[in-house]
Amino acid sequence: MAELTADLILSLDGFAGGVDTAAFFGFSGPELEGWVGDALGRPHVVVMGRVTYEALAQISASATDAISTRMTELPKVVVSNTLQEPLTWPNTRLLRGGPAELQSLKRQSADPLRMIGSLRLLGSLLELGLVDTLRLIICPLLLGGDGREPAYAGYPRTGLDLTGTKVLDSRLVVLEYRPSGGQPG
Repeated sequence: MAELTADLILSLDGFAGGVDTAAFFGFSGPELEGWVGDALGRPHVVVMGRVTYEALAQISASATDAISTRMTELPKVVVSNTLQEPLTWPNTRLLRGGPAELQSLKRQSADPLRMIGSLRLLGSLLELGLVDTLRLIICPLLLGGDGREPAYAGYPRTGLDLTGTKVLDSRLVVLEYRPSGGQPG
């Protein structure tokens, strides 16, 4: 069965977006770019929900940088019951039926699955026990009242075991967790 890794980029106070924030909350750097390039260089299927798909497809439509080009080349699956085919982003297929359909995809895929963003979808996948690794990139920024998209709102209670850490560009912290199956006290 293919492993599913879910990647989230967050502010220190747990937001996935904010008012007037750039990609990576403006904390891009050579080590982060190398980490992203390395992750994209490995074979995998990108999994995302509709909102993330629409945002990334719009960016990639006109972008010519290496990351956007690689994202366009990779096979992608968007989980949505509202989008209609044909999808505009090349190498993207539509997966209807909701998050539970990803269990079938995990059984069928020869390559690992990597989910980017897609907060609502991630919450559902955690609840179904389909996430093998939760990888967080924590940016050194408190958004406070400017924060949008609280990352964990509505998520099920989930115990996690820390499996790896890394510091990028002397300021970003990558945390890798596996669901423990246990319920913390």
